[in-house]
Amino acid sequence: MIQNEDFQDEMGNNHIATSAQTPMRDDAFAISDDEKIELIKKDVENILNTLGLDLTDDSLKGTPNRVAKMFVKEIFGGLNPVKKPSSSTFDNKYKYNEMLVEKNIVVYSTCEHHLLPIVGRAHVAYISNGTVVGLSKMNRIVDYFAKRPQVQERLTIQVVQELQKVLGTDDVACVIDAKHLCVNSRGIRDIESSTVTAEFGGKFKEEKVRREFLDYIKLDTQF
Repeated sequence: MIQNEDFQDEMGNNHIATSAQTPMRDDAFAISDDEKIELIKKDVENILNTLGLDLTDDSLKGTPNRVAKMFVKEIFGGLNPVKKPSSSTFDNKYKYNEMLVEKNIVVYSTCEHHLLPIVGRAHVAYISNGTVVGLSKMNRIVDYFAKRPQVQERLTIQVVQELQKVLGTDDVACVIDAKHLCVNSRGIRDIESSTVTAEFGGKFKEEKVRREFLDYIKLDTQF
């Protein structure tokens, strides 16, 4: 199949992902963050100039640099493995063997198809097999994988896979409910709709355990 521009547009408009891993080139970190900022700054200047904006205006003069720093240091900072949260865990000395749920974790991400915001909430749970992780670490893992061009399905999978690796158990689940501004502000322009994705591992594949988790987060969606 020839993947022409129309095909690529169709994939992007329908938010189709191609991989559970973020597509990265081997030389992604061959240059420093400062060098990336300088290159992106020039690209943003070119975009704004092409749109006909006057970059000598005081309001716009610093925009290329601000955008470049924001891309590298903030909204796409999760591309850099150096920023990955440390994976320290603790012995489950108090023998808590029930489900632990961290709900309503704020998600700020960016759709990789149109580079527009994805905003919502993540609900993450696990059942300890002998180790536990700090509550804030769950938030940090969500934030780390959200801070990159993303597809919501991939983000959901990446959060579960990372926690499975950190905790040494398959018994991890994640549900994300988010609005996509590429749907809300362009295209169909449906401001009410949101997207719900879920990834269930280990015991969470069992209907009883999965239902208990969904009851905790008060989600009526059937999976």
